[in-house]
Amino acid sequence: MTARTADARATLPPALAAALEGYERALRDERDLSAHTVRGYLTDAVWLLDHLARRGGTRVDELDLAALRSWLAQGRTKGASRATTARRAAAARSFTAWLRRSGHTPEDVGLRLVSPKAHRTLPDVLAPDQARTVVESTAGAEDPVGLRDAVVLELLYASGIRVSELVGLDVDDVDRGRRLLRVLGKGRKERSVPYGAPAEQALDAWLTRGRPALATSGSGPALLLGARGRRLDPREARRTVHAAVARAPGAPDVGPHGLRHSAATHVLEGGADLRSVQELLGHASLATTQIYTHVTVERLRAVHAQAHPRA
Repeated sequence: MTARTADARATLPPALAAALEGYERALRDERDLSAHTVRGYLTDAVWLLDHLARRGGTRVDELDLAALRSWLAQGRTKGASRATTARRAAAARSFTAWLRRSGHTPEDVGLRLVSPKAHRTLPDVLAPDQARTVVESTAGAEDPVGLRDAVVLELLYASGIRVSELVGLDVDDVDRGRRLLRVLGKGRKERSVPYGAPAEQALDAWLTRGRPALATSGSGPALLLGARGRRLDPREARRTVHAAVARAPGAPDVGPHGLRHSAATHVLEGGADLRSVQELLGHASLATTQIYTHVTVERLRAVHAQAHPRA
C-alpha cells in the first residue's frame, strides 16, 4: 500500500475504518489470496470509502449504487483506462458482497453495478526462432549464476509456468524421472506440468554444479537460489529474462509472462487442444485460455496477408 493510500485510510471515519479492517481480515484469512491480490482489493476499497466519506458518508450502509457509479466515473474523468475501471468495479463488487455477507448492509448494492468490459489486448509473443535464441542465450555458461539463469529461461518457456510459481519451486517439486514439475498455482491449486529434454539438461547442470556452489545453511529446499544463497527473488528472474530477450534480434521486449504467452501460443500452433493448454497454464476458466486462439488467428491473418497472391 502506497503512502498516499495509507494516508487516505488513516483519515477515514471510525465506522468506515472498522469495516475496512474486517474486510482485510476476511481477505487474508478466509479467501487464501496472495499478498499482492489482497493489497489490490484493499487499495480499491480504501479509495471507494474515501470517496464515500467525501460525499458525507460515515457508515458503510450509506454506500449505495450512486456512490459506486460516481466513484468509477471520477476515475474515468481522471484518465483511468477501461481495464482499470473494470478492475475497480470488480473490487467494489467484492467489497459490497462481503458487506452483505458480514451483516454490515441489508443488501448487496454492487449486484447492480455494471462496468465496461476491458479491451483484451493480444499479448506480445516471441516467434519460435526468437524463443530458441532466448533460452539458448546462456548456453555454455559454467559459473553458478549462469547455470541458474539457464534453468530460469528453459523452465519458463518449457513449462509456461508463472514466475511466482517458478521461484516457489522446491527441489522435491521436480520429478526428474518423469520430467514433471509439481506447481502450486493461484488459489494454492496444485498441478503437474511437463518439461522437455533441454530443460532437464539445464536442471542437471544446475543441481550438480550450480546450486551446490551457491547453497548456504539458509537456502532451505528452494530449487533456485540467488547469489547469496537465498530463494531466488522474482525480480531477479525477470531481469534475467529481459536481458536474454534483449540479446535476441528483433524480439519484442517481453518478460517472464511473455515467455508464458509464447509457450502457450507455440503449443497451440503445434496442434494442442485448448483444454490441454488450460491445464498446462493452470487457468481456472477456459475463457482465460481462449485469448491464445486469437493470437494464433492474428498470426495466421498476418501470414496470409503477406504471402497469399490474392490477399
